[in-house]
Amino acid sequence: MIEEHRKFRTRCVILFLIVWATMAIGPGDYADWALENALVLAFALVMAATWNRFCLTPVSMALLTLFMCLHAVGAHYTYALVPYDDWWRALTGSSFNDMVGWRRNNFDRVVHFSYGLLLAYPVRELLIRGAGLRGFWSYFLPLDLTMSSSMMYELVEWGAAELLGGDLGQAYLGTQGDEWDAHKDMALASLGAFIAISLTLAIKVLREPERVAALKRELRFVNLP
Repeated sequence: MIEEHRKFRTRCVILFLIVWATMAIGPGDYADWALENALVLAFALVMAATWNRFCLTPVSMALLTLFMCLHAVGAHYTYALVPYDDWWRALTGSSFNDMVGWRRNNFDRVVHFSYGLLLAYPVRELLIRGAGLRGFWSYFLPLDLTMSSSMMYELVEWGAAELLGGDLGQAYLGTQGDEWDAHKDMALASLGAFIAISLTLAIKVLREPERVAALKRELRFVNLP
């Protein structure tokens, strides 16, 4: 089983490298692309350092790879200029933004939501295996960590924009004139994480009904069905 997981992990890494290399060709703004990929480099170093120690399950690797591919697309075009509406118009002849009532390029919002939705489960898996979390804390702490890391990213983004200034700072910040952009990004990441953790709990309850009784004993103040 572990060997199969390792093979799947390798395939995911190869897939991401193909997407990343493709998106590295002629980005819309080289400086912003390099800045966006600083976090990718940091993540790659962590993965390399823990390659033999942690082998994520295929579900976690698939979720993580999908998020990283979305980020690669955003870095290529800059998040505020990803032409998803043009792609949709070319396929259907109509505007996706008009169809859903959006008045701005919301690719960045989709990725922030995806951050919570796609990464909360891998974070939970790492915490269970690395810190031995069980019961309530194995659901609450992954949610909390995903939410808090989203907040920390917004602070880093703000600091980088202040430091760099000019067009690069604005491109990296990507607020598109919305003064509540950071708040909405954090709220969407939190919502995505809450959905992911809630679905994880629901699946566990359906598959293992005895977990309900265990959680009730652990959290007497919570009314679980």
